Amino acid sequence: MTEEPTPSSPSPERAPRQRKQVLLRLDPLVHDALARWANDELRSANAQIEFLLRQALAEAGRLPRDTGALPRRGRPRKAAPPPVDGD
Repeated sequence: MTEEPTPSSPSPERAPRQRKQVLLRLDPLVHDALARWANDELRSANAQIEFLLRQALAEAGRLPRDTGALPRRGRPRKAAPPPVDGD
């Protein structure tokens, strides 16, 4: 008999993963350089750190296969307007 997932223990493929929070101490000059770089690429400093960490892990062959894509930030895209019927 197979156990059905309960609301307190959803199946891994359905449950969104909680994002981990970490405290990171940086040299102020390193933070400033990172913030400028992030700004140039239209990212937050936090998103830039995650982008760089994922890139380094991938290059080292250490990024887990089941790692999801970076979450999209910002406003959702506007829906396309409905087509206009032309007679």
